[in-house]
Amino acid sequence: MSSDSSDQPKFKSGYVAIVGRPNVGKSTLLNNLLNFKISAVTRKPQTTRHQIRGILTGDDHQIVFLDTPGMLEPSYKLQEAMLQAVHRSLKDADLALFIIEAGAVSKQDLDHLKTIRELNTKLILAVNKVDIVAKGKLLPLLDFYHKQQRIDTLVPISALRKDGLEELKQELISALPAGFPFYSKDQITDHPERFLVAEIIREKIFLKFGDEIPYSTTVEIDEFKEREKHKDFIRATIFVERKSQKGILIGKNGAALKAIGQLARQDIEKALDRPVYLELWVKVKEKWRQNEIILKEFGYY
Repeated sequence: MSSDSSDQPKFKSGYVAIVGRPNVGKSTLLNNLLNFKISAVTRKPQTTRHQIRGILTGDDHQIVFLDTPGMLEPSYKLQEAMLQAVHRSLKDADLALFIIEAGAVSKQDLDHLKTIRELNTKLILAVNKVDIVAKGKLLPLLDFYHKQQRIDTLVPISALRKDGLEELKQELISALPAGFPFYSKDQITDHPERFLVAEIIREKIFLKFGDEIPYSTTVEIDEFKEREKHKDFIRATIFVERKSQKGILIGKNGAALKAIGQLARQDIEKALDRPVYLELWVKVKEKWRQNEIILKEFGYY
């Protein structure tokens, strides 16, 4: 017995993996599509370490975005775990949203494109940062990728300026299967508040320090108490790999750590929509980025 077409869901829903090289604008794109800062954003590559899930719901659609770490050749255990997160996201997704930068054709991008194609998933290519490239350089790039096989759609965008994002969203909705929502319509992520708080603290470390310190740190939330008549209490530990890094992170008379705490607290209060008391500690855990057991404890595997 055939079912009436009117019984079929008109709602579109599915998972979209956002993938690409480090620092191409994946997290900026997700934040601006959601109109909510859910993913850490800095100018430094590899800021994103985990799969970040963001949920965009409309009257006729729900897109569950999987923001991923940058695709690269791993040089230590943490980067191996990050690359595994990318591959898991691609396998779980209904659709791959591959982000590249406007400019010259990159061999790395072509290699990553080949990897994505092998999964036989639908593929939308977004060419980001078109606002900073002259048309004379942009048009040959767009023409080159238009000729590539198995790219379902190509959309030029500027994630930072929010140009082209509505067109991109409509292309994503069109490519998703019919279905039903996975989450309630007002939910933006399924990550717990502890995770979001840790990401905010880590982002501030990336923004404040040079190349060495941010990549050697990770953040664990030790205590998170909601208090009715007082500010919520949050105690977090920042782990580093060496004693010298601990001294730099704390700073003279604790000034550097205090500055991180002030910046983080402002964004945490904005994200949680309530006042918090944030307490930060710094501890040394030697060579944690190379230790698979410790990485599992920190949730990277």
